[in-house]
Amino acid sequence: MSKKSKPMTPKDASRIQSAEAKTGGGKVTKGGFAARAQAGADSNAKTGK
Repeated sequence: MSKKSKPMTPKDASRIQSAEAKTGGGKVTKGGFAARAQAGADSNAKTGK
């Protein structure tokens, strides 16, 4: 069975960024997973997903 994916939300992206910052000494990598998650959340919020 395949799980249905749900759109990335700003809350999800925030949680990912927080975790990356904690493990990265307070820094989030430009172009890293957290940055891509935030971009996806922003895009989803603009399109109403």
